[in-house]
Amino acid sequence: MASLRLLRPVAAFAFAAFSMPVFAAPMAATANYIVSLGGINIAEMEVNLKDDGKRYSIDASAKVAGLGSIVASGTASVQSAGSSSGASLISQKFDILTRANGEDFSVKVAYAGKNVESFVVTPPILDNVDRVPIERSQLSGVNDFLAAFVFKGGALDKSLCSKKSRVFTGVERFDIALSYARDDVATSQRTGYQGPVVLCNVHYTPVSGHFTTSEVTKYLANSDRILVWYAPVFQTGYFVPYRVLLTTTMGDLSMVLTGMKG
Repeated sequence: MASLRLLRPVAAFAFAAFSMPVFAAPMAATANYIVSLGGINIAEMEVNLKDDGKRYSIDASAKVAGLGSIVASGTASVQSAGSSSGASLISQKFDILTRANGEDFSVKVAYAGKNVESFVVTPPILDNVDRVPIERSQLSGVNDFLAAFVFKGGALDKSLCSKKSRVFTGVERFDIALSYARDDVATSQRTGYQGPVVLCNVHYTPVSGHFTTSEVTKYLANSDRILVWYAPVFQTGYFVPYRVLLTTTMGDLSMVLTGMKG
């Protein structure tokens, strides 16, 4: 599934977020995004977010158009569901399914109280000397990357960016630290939102499950230009990425909000 590896970090950063004051009112919203690499559109993404005041669900799906030998065409879907009754989203289940080149790759993770109960990867990822082993002690106090990266409650200000998160995807364990960069304003009429946004810097720290020989992992860990702008989801008390920007050796990898409805 090397063809979709480039999109996994984006997915992780694109739905970023952390805990805020309790939000109890039911809500439902859909956000659409375009993903581009070096100025060329490579994927369309739709994210459906629902919260009944006690439980949330996030369903994200992407269609990858392909870009020569860099990114093959295919589809990807990610689902996260769990508790929303507290100050942040707490995942109880997390599923991934990608399809490319006639092959399927799936991950299913079950959580309880921010601890991993079980996870299944199909087909299994073969452990070898280059892969950092995942330890049981690293699977406590974690969340999936959708639940950990959707803002809930609070205000559109610098406090949204002053958070850290321990993430487990079923394949990798990594830490994400956000820091405030500046307040900004989205003005483009070609996007799905115009108005104030908050810009956060993102720092990625691999913990386990990654390959020590992975150039992508090394690049992300050493990058000082992973940026996420956040916008409000109407008056719901939720915040989602307006734009995600990651500089790569093949050009800027970008995800931009193109539409939002509730």
